[in-house]
Amino acid sequence: MKKKYSLSNILYKVFLWSYGLFSLYPLIWMLFYSFKNNDEIFISNPFGPPLIFHIENYVNAWTVYNVPRYFFNSLVVSVFTVIMTISVALIFSYATARMRWKFSGVARIYVSIGMFIPVQAILIPLAIIVRDLNLNNEYLSLILPYTAFNLAFSSMVFYGFLRSLPVELEEAACIDGASIYRTFFSIIIPTVKPAIATMIIFTFLQAWNEFPIALVLMTKENMKTLPLGLLFFQGRFTTDWGAMGATMVMASLPTVLLYTIFSNQVEKAMTISGAVKG
Repeated sequence: MKKKYSLSNILYKVFLWSYGLFSLYPLIWMLFYSFKNNDEIFISNPFGPPLIFHIENYVNAWTVYNVPRYFFNSLVVSVFTVIMTISVALIFSYATARMRWKFSGVARIYVSIGMFIPVQAILIPLAIIVRDLNLNNEYLSLILPYTAFNLAFSSMVFYGFLRSLPVELEEAACIDGASIYRTFFSIIIPTVKPAIATMIIFTFLQAWNEFPIALVLMTKENMKTLPLGLLFFQGRFTTDWGAMGATMVMASLPTVLLYTIFSNQVEKAMTISGAVKG
């Protein structure tokens, strides 16, 4: 059967391809940017592909500007922030969404208020607390605040997902003799994998790209994260823009890799199909 192409279908595909290319161009431009020198970036060839591929930009970024240390610091902070945020948010959301206890609603609303507190409002109190706890220039001085800021949104997402699950799942597990802990780890967690994958990506991005808190709390050179490290590419008289572009490309790789790993889970429907048979 011959496939028909209507005008609306053609226009729709043209729009999608145009939008896709328009969205992809900044990434392509950043990749081109990382292989250019300052002259090409600003004068002779700002938008096109590099005329000469300056591989030394990556070499300088990795060896001269201490990028490996910044990269390692960001990775440690982001990974532990994800682990702590997902663990605490899952347990808290399960307790408020699937259990009945006094003031559970108040606790959920209290945690949700954290989404409305701007970072700038707590920088000074946070710096004082970190100083009093002797956590200056320690990984925990970033991991704990990042976890606290991501906890509100993560809890809200998990709460909404858990509320949509049929109660028959837990009833069946209870009849089979499963404890509340066995039910949580063997039934609830596998069921909420799409939500967990989504929040892993979101939390990792938030921690990986965070700048104001790290700028205030991290003063030692060897403890600074990758966003702070980009500042050191700007000199007093000259700036190595090519090496900065190479660093931005390297900084984007973990997030792209993370999304590639969890993309299938993220794209799955956030509902359970056929989990309970009538």
